[in-house]
Amino acid sequence: MSENRSFFSHETLEKNVGWLIICTIVVVSIAGLVQIVPLFFQHSTTEPDPGIKPYSALRLMGRDIYIREGCVGCHSQQIRTLQAETERYGHYSTAGESVYDHPFLWGSKRTGPDLARVGGRYSDDWQRIHLRNPRDVVPESVMPAYPWLERTVLPTHDVQARMHALRRLGVPYTDDEIAKAPAELEGKTEEDALVAYLQGLGINKRNVRVDTAVAGGQPAKE
Repeated sequence: MSENRSFFSHETLEKNVGWLIICTIVVVSIAGLVQIVPLFFQHSTTEPDPGIKPYSALRLMGRDIYIREGCVGCHSQQIRTLQAETERYGHYSTAGESVYDHPFLWGSKRTGPDLARVGGRYSDDWQRIHLRNPRDVVPESVMPAYPWLERTVLPTHDVQARMHALRRLGVPYTDDEIAKAPAELEGKTEEDALVAYLQGLGINKRNVRVDTAVAGGQPAKE
């Protein structure tokens, strides 16, 4: 005697690949939304950390050069909460550090070291030598040289358009900052811009050590 089985049964999913795929997508989508949507309403993920400000015109152009030259392909900007990483690089990365980054450059590939806290770690001269020929300061480096950045004048004609675009995405640039941007770039090279960008990375947390054993569980300052 045959049994009447409901369509909405586990057997239906086991025997019908199409329904299995559809149900899997639905379940994964709901689970993903439950994790992601609340983040849009948390101050820790939507508000800038103390000391985080929109990039200046020079640093903004340097960031674009960093992306253009593929630096993000070999350097991450995301320090995980693992002890080995915080001891080497500094305070772990937080979402509030990246609220003005469009796109963010966290990355996961580390052919070279993480750069989230590289700002101020070396002098400007060191950074320039390193960009022109990395092996002059790090003999074992496999990083390519970027000597042309020193000779390439930084364009000024489109920086205002870039800042306007970012303002539409929520970066609080003022009209005055946008108006003064071309003058800030006058006479600067691409190397100047890239060095300025690197020297500002992570300086807001350079003097904060990972130590939650204080009142309120907040990181302690050195």
